[in-house]
Parts: sequence; structure tokens; C-alpha cells
Amino acid sequence: MTVALTQIAAEFARYANLTLGGGSATIAVLREQVLSKRKWITDVQFDLAYGLSRLTPGTNLLAFCTAVGFFTRKWLGAIVALLAASVPCSIIAVVATHYFEIWQTNALFRGALAGALAAAVAIMLNTAWVLALPHAKEARLRALLVVPGAIALVTFTHASSIQVLGVAAVLGFAWPARAEKTS
Repeated sequence: MTVALTQIAAEFARYANLTLGGGSATIAVLREQVLSKRKWITDVQFDLAYGLSRLTPGTNLLAFCTAVGFFTRKWLGAIVALLAASVPCSIIAVVATHYFEIWQTNALFRGALAGALAAAVAIMLNTAWVLALPHAKEARLRALLVVPGAIALVTFTHASSIQVLGVAAVLGFAWPARAEKTS
């Protein structure tokens, strides 16, 4: 199936710029749109895009969008997805920063910001659940060991993200998932 560049631009502009809760929440929404609903990419491509986006420096969301764009329409799709996901939200960030400077002394605004922070934490937890669930169903024991292990590494050893991902990659290589069943 060939995806039109206008479709790529519309979907990434909509979901990458209007989904609140950060990059992971946006990736969870994009998973639903480009994988489950529209079937532009496969599960393997999603996992590869997600994994690579976590290993690349910079903004993970933009790396993810670029990878998905590449899977749908190669280099042109990658460029369209990147621009659609980055230009509008950059403009929004500049405008929001301007108004934040004006309103930061307002007690009501500070209260609203505290409430938004609490909601952002809840969104992050939901996002973790949405992204982990397909893998937890496939390999419950591995998920039960890797997730707390990764949390322990970060918490007690203060390992960097790249170190935790590296350990998890080695574990995944040593303990591969079962091959997907084909219909």
C-alpha cells in the first residue's frame, strides 16, 4: 500500500502536535493510528522505529516520526513526517513560552500548572502501560524481570538510559522472544 505524502503530513501534524503528555504519549497514540488503525507499518517496523528512537540523541519523538515516515515512503516520507511533527509544535512552544513569561506570577496559573503536572505523570504511566502491554502478553516472565530490573538499575546504580537499554538489549539477545506465528 502506498501512503500519500499528504496523509503522512496530516497524521503526523495532527498527532505529533496535538497529543499532550510528551513524546512517549504521542508515540502511543501514533502506534494506534499508523499500526493498528491504518496498518501503514508492521509490528516489527514499529518496534524498530521505537527502539531506534530511544537510542538516538535528541528528541525521541522526532526520531520515531522520521523512522515511521521512512517505512511508509522512504526518504520523502521521512522528511514529510519530520517536518509535520516538528514545525507546528515549535511554533506552539515559542508562543507558549511567551505567555508563560507573562503569566508565571499569577497564582491561578501556577495552580493550573501544578494540576497539569499531576495529569502528565498519569499520562506517562498510561503510556508505559500501552507500549508495554503487547510485549508483556508475549513474554510475561521476561517483562516481569526486565521492567523491575531496569527500574532497579536506574534507581540504585544511577545507570544512564543508554546503559540500561544496552543491558536490556543484551538480555533480549540472550533470551529471544518466540517467533511470531503467521496466519
